[in-house]
Amino acid sequence: MTALRGAATAALDGVRDRNASAWLLTPDGSRERPDLRDRMRRYADTDEVDIAIVGCGAGGSVLLQRLARAGWSTVAFDAGPFWDPGRDWVSDEAGSHHLYWTEPRQIGGGDPVPLGSNNSGRGVGGSMVHYAGYVPRFHPSDFRTRTNDGVGADWPIAYDELRPFYEDIENELPVAGEDWPWGDPHSYPHGPHPVSGNGETFLRGANAAGITAKVGPVAITNGRFGHRPHCIYRGFCLQGCKVNAKASPLITHIPDALDHGAEVRADCMVSSIEVDERTGRAIGVHYFRDGVARFQRARMVAIAGYSIETPRLLLNSASKRFPDGLCNDFDQVGRYLMVQGAPQTAGRFPDEIRMWKAPPPEVSTEEFYETDPAKPYKRGYSIQTVSPLPITWAEHVMAQGHWGADLRRYMSDYVHWACLGALCEFLAQPDNRVTLADETDRYGLPVAHFAYTQCDNDRALAKAAQATMERILEAAGAQETMTLQRYAHLVGGARMAADETEGVVDRDCRTFAVPNLLITDGSVLPTQGSANPALTIMAVAARAADRIIERPEP
Repeated sequence: MTALRGAATAALDGVRDRNASAWLLTPDGSRERPDLRDRMRRYADTDEVDIAIVGCGAGGSVLLQRLARAGWSTVAFDAGPFWDPGRDWVSDEAGSHHLYWTEPRQIGGGDPVPLGSNNSGRGVGGSMVHYAGYVPRFHPSDFRTRTNDGVGADWPIAYDELRPFYEDIENELPVAGEDWPWGDPHSYPHGPHPVSGNGETFLRGANAAGITAKVGPVAITNGRFGHRPHCIYRGFCLQGCKVNAKASPLITHIPDALDHGAEVRADCMVSSIEVDERTGRAIGVHYFRDGVARFQRARMVAIAGYSIETPRLLLNSASKRFPDGLCNDFDQVGRYLMVQGAPQTAGRFPDEIRMWKAPPPEVSTEEFYETDPAKPYKRGYSIQTVSPLPITWAEHVMAQGHWGADLRRYMSDYVHWACLGALCEFLAQPDNRVTLADETDRYGLPVAHFAYTQCDNDRALAKAAQATMERILEAAGAQETMTLQRYAHLVGGARMAADETEGVVDRDCRTFAVPNLLITDGSVLPTQGSANPALTIMAVAARAADRIIERPEP
């Protein structure tokens, strides 16, 4: 284990080095970073690389970087482009939809979940290029909800096994925030950022209501960090951070991976995983590039396409050995897919708040995260500032039935509103799942159908969270409140379990059915907690990398 922690330290140093170097002085005195893609190593389809990774988001990018630094020949595929923040991103809501996964999907169930801008990513960096930058840890209790609370599932690993990887990733991003009192109390590498009017309102209301709230944790540099500038508090985190103050794999782990010999193939849609019928091992990936079907040979394969596309890829990889989909012998692929309930409650104040002038998440409370025996529901919720921009704010207002002149009045009053958002731990249920639809996409592949229905516990949690947000805003002096019911992050769909009858991968993220096939994204999470999942996905992927470096052959 000492050697593994040494490898993790080297990976951390690599991310720091990439953040601190590789800048050139141009003739006009400005600084310019050379594009690593121009000198990226490129493998041939006929080369048998050590590992082919499907997806360059939170999980795929960390795995790629760790294995490249360990000397593995690595190729990662992403269906979207390799972004250039300065050229491709804009400080505009309407101009940012190209960051989201907008390929066809079907939704259904009793409470269908809209898919797109708040829970899917497209391009290198995945949804972390347009996430809010909030990176809390899961709590120790999240790993034993079945034992402790009688709901959800127990993870086959404990919180203590993930703690060192949380610490590594927090340093690599790096994370800024106050000392954190909840779950496993800990501190962060950078001190907290100053807060906006929205954050000040939350802190004031929470204090008046007797609720503890803290600033952070955000994956946004507090001060200069290598070549990355200080956050300028422009409020467009969800549209891609043009100044690169907000961490995402695109500017942290991907550059370091490329610097150590990895290849990233953007604009490549992986269609299926090939498994040798004789050996039962994965031997490569089929993919489309420029409309041409191709095949990359690989000694190992990892899937990191997130909770919709990962189950879809497994189901689309059916074969004689796996007639119902790859790794689906026990009908577990696509099941237990979770979303967080994410109601947003806004309050109107006499003074101007100007909630958009900062990163959307600044202040949070996890005081209601754990199961409270006095409440009629299990598990809990967290609350954060959210700060919707004007188009999202208009949708919020219209959802209350305000139209015409009334809508214009609310929009003109935008500067007076503060907004909070909850993340509610909606429970894992087997029939909330991804299956294949009859509809096909532009590659001729069946698209995903995602069916979702809330349970009574879910509805009770959302109601309780709304009441708490109203209490905080009213304690701060709100004259009026309004709430929008919505969903947030996806996890699950190929969950980690102790045995193959209960999940798709083992404690090290290896699939039970195919020993050299891994899954290293949010789909492996057995529960979702009330925390934003990015940090946990990255930590799980970092742990999986250490495990396969230690034992590459199952």
